[in-house]
Amino acid sequence: MLKLILPLIFSLCVALASTAQAESPAPPLPQAHSHNDYEHERPLFDAIDRGFCNIEADVHLVDGQLLVGHDPEDVNPERTLQALYLDPLQKLIAKRQGKIFPDGQRLTLLIDFKTAGPATYAALAKVLKPYEAILSSLHDGQWQPRQVDVIISGNRPIELIAKDPQRLAAVDGRLSDLENGPPADLMPLISDNWTSHFNWSGEGPIPAAERIKLRALAKYAHAQHRRLRFWATPDSPAFWQELQAANVDVIGTDDLSLLQSHLAPPK
Repeated sequence: MLKLILPLIFSLCVALASTAQAESPAPPLPQAHSHNDYEHERPLFDAIDRGFCNIEADVHLVDGQLLVGHDPEDVNPERTLQALYLDPLQKLIAKRQGKIFPDGQRLTLLIDFKTAGPATYAALAKVLKPYEAILSSLHDGQWQPRQVDVIISGNRPIELIAKDPQRLAAVDGRLSDLENGPPADLMPLISDNWTSHFNWSGEGPIPAAERIKLRALAKYAHAQHRRLRFWATPDSPAFWQELQAANVDVIGTDDLSLLQSHLAPPK
């Protein structure tokens, strides 16, 4: 009988250990950005479980609901911004005693507006209100950081957002905004299309002039207390290495495991 019971006990212990390990918060990777995060098998959690601190979700305003998906034909009434991101984040933060990651590292939720900016922002402002306790916010001129920074990209109604005295979101800027851009609490992130400014695609060494330009842009953004990100970039460790060397703050990918292994190689 003992010979039969011991293997069962061992199997149970292994299963419990695996479960505990899976639920343990991953070390944060502040540069890691999950592009089109909603396309993964487990939106939000495939990224967070790997330590990703930046998540991107495209939204469409449909019949008053913010539905997540890349194209209009992709949306589903059950895949709302609340269901895929806001509710799970609220529950996760409560479960982990007020923190997403052990060191308190904040998470950026980049929301890309695919529909008209003003109407989509009006809907978003209402949607975000019940989650105010976990969202960084501006109240009467005072910026209050919390666990989740919501940043609006895509069809950005910048002036409308800037005039909101009780806003729960900021704006994703462009490289042109580095010249006389708005305050950093309104525009904390600068993002742009890599191919609009650089020719190098990760094959062979980066041209010296482009390396100098890249590093100058990162330095310029940092001097204004803004982070820097590029989209339309290859999923390439050689490319990521160049971004890291230039101190680019946010590195996007569709291949979560590859970027995780690059930024946090196994010890």
